[in-house]
Amino acid sequence: NHSINDLSQVPVPVMLLPDDFKASTKIKVINHFFNKENLPGQFKFKEYCPQVFRNLRERFGIEDQDYQVSLARSALLKEDEGKFVGPLLTSYDHTLVVKEISSEEVEEMHTILSEYHQHIVTCHGSTLLPQFLAMYRVTVESEDTYLLVMRNMFSHRLPVHRKYNLKGSLLSREASFKEKVKELPTHKDAELMNNMQKVYLSDDEKGKMMEKLSGDLEFLIQMR
Repeated sequence: NHSINDLSQVPVPVMLLPDDFKASTKIKVINHFFNKENLPGQFKFKEYCPQVFRNLRERFGIEDQDYQVSLARSALLKEDEGKFVGPLLTSYDHTLVVKEISSEEVEEMHTILSEYHQHIVTCHGSTLLPQFLAMYRVTVESEDTYLLVMRNMFSHRLPVHRKYNLKGSLLSREASFKEKVKELPTHKDAELMNNMQKVYLSDDEKGKMMEKLSGDLEFLIQMR
């Protein structure tokens, strides 16, 4: 809340400069006794590249006030972690996903952020790639936790009845028995083929999807 409120007092720059992709803001809180059952007495909070991520949120059509409410109104919900390195959390309204990442992944994000931002500008925010919205570091008792906030790829209005993790290969791409017995398992490429599942799109929707895919693939090839 403090981070977003502070950022709202800073004028939106006409254009982003190289220094904006290296910038950060820090807050140190000592003897913070409000809501002490849920918050430590001392902690540090760091936001990476605040102007860049604010610009990305704007291009993805997300107002800072809505972002703030989604992220800070209620406690985050823990999701099935699968093969993720760290916990995966969702906002109370299921519009945002927060993933715990490593310090190495923070460095990787800094490496690609400028090119990623340019791609989002070029495609006017219309992409099938993850929509990165913010990146933070929280330090409690000298232990750092790095968080990456993204838009939830699943609808927050419609219940998900079946989901797939697809990589375009059939090699070792079948969900395990342990996964299949879950209430909402994550299927893989083999199940999609074996179950004869198809996605039906109108010609207009197909054209839009192929345009997104082409643009995203071109960006990924350039990043190799």
